[in-house]
Amino acid sequence: MFQFFKRVKTVVGSELNAMLDKAEDPVKMLDQFMRDMESDIREVESAVAKQIANEKMLKRKADDAQALVEKRQGQAEKAIEAGNEDLARRALEDKKEQESQANTLNESWERAKRDADQLREKLDEMKKEYQQMQLKKDSLKARAESAKTRTKMNRTMSSIGNDDSKRGFERMEEKVMQFEAEAETSEDMSSASKSLDDEFEELGNSDVDDELAALKKKLGKE
Repeated sequence: MFQFFKRVKTVVGSELNAMLDKAEDPVKMLDQFMRDMESDIREVESAVAKQIANEKMLKRKADDAQALVEKRQGQAEKAIEAGNEDLARRALEDKKEQESQANTLNESWERAKRDADQLREKLDEMKKEYQQMQLKKDSLKARAESAKTRTKMNRTMSSIGNDDSKRGFERMEEKVMQFEAEAETSEDMSSASKSLDDEFEELGNSDVDDELAALKKKLGKE
């Protein structure tokens, strides 16, 4: 189970490029790795809880056996004081059996405690690694999204500047120039079609007035 974390670290690190080469979605893959790690952590937490419960049970039994040893010792002393040697002997015999059980239970408890401590340490390591991988996953996801955005932008920009786009733009520019030429031609034709009377009218009424005044002066009609 603990080897899984090493495998995940390898995949997220050195094998990320291979994932991309295979067209796998790194964001989805990273999310799946994190879910697998969470599942492993829950399994280890369950194992730790069971081991701690076993440790406490063995400790309680060892303490009870030791308490019975001390009780039998006290009872043997009371029996001697009361002059009942046979009762004292039976108390000491049971004390000896309880001591043996207490020693066995105590050894079992110590082993269980070492195992529980090791599992707790492993669990702490797994949680720390998970937190580190979570931070790295967030960073990798941001990088992946950024790369996707840059790729999309580059493709869009390349399509804007391709030959088809340029040719289309040039055609539209030629159209505009053609429209401008047609407009200038129509203006020239309009000017050429003006009549003689139109041109005289453009001279204005001032020349006619001067000529009229000169004619009246000549005829003495001023």
